Amino acid sequence: MNLTGKMLIGGQAVAGRRERIRAIDPSTDQALEPGYPGADREQVEQACALAWEAFDAYRETAPETRARFLETIADELEALGDALIERAMAETGLPRARLQGERGRTCGQLRLFARTLRAGEWLDARVDPAMPQRQPLPRADLRQRQVALGPVAVFGASNFPLAFSVAGGDTASALAAGCPVIVKAHSAHPGVSELAGKRDRRWWPIRASRRWASPARAAAAWPCAGWRKAGRSRFRFMRK
Repeated sequence: MNLTGKMLIGGQAVAGRRERIRAIDPSTDQALEPGYPGADREQVEQACALAWEAFDAYRETAPETRARFLETIADELEALGDALIERAMAETGLPRARLQGERGRTCGQLRLFARTLRAGEWLDARVDPAMPQRQPLPRADLRQRQVALGPVAVFGASNFPLAFSVAGGDTASALAAGCPVIVKAHSAHPGVSELAGKRDRRWWPIRASRRWASPARAAAAWPCAGWRKAGRSRFRFMRK
């Protein structure tokens, strides 16, 4: 298990510039290595800018592409095996069985949103045909569907190092909806967050018009301060 103490911004490992944060093993009250320097304002703004840069292309990807993307994240989390569970035990003090169950829940959430994408009902697509003969004025063809709003900020929870963290339900729902994600991992379990983020970095680029875009252009930025909370999202859309 190789931990670097670095953030991921734009798919690259980046060293933070603020005070170093270390997880504490509850069973020994000892600080765990490595330390994780927090992101400064410039690095947070860089992560946000990359998320917006990826947004237009990513939200136009096909539902099937995003479904396979979510399933790949779930597969990669499972491929971490005991390394993920053992680090989570050290950082949280939770028992192995509890964390194995939470990993199953996390991967289940990702695959659930993949199935939802394939089902298609979430688009809520509606078409009102044109009525050119309507009096006193004709009516144009009217169409609407649910569309992604923009990048989503996810704030990790202290008591759920997997299910409400880097690849948890909030991240899964936003990525399914077509929104790049910026993650502020919880300072209680930075090692687990790095492990999950490094596996998620294996996401493939997605072709969109003439640009290569990837939701990983957004950052999984570990401990940092000064973010305004964006709130949770379960398919947050506006009508178009």
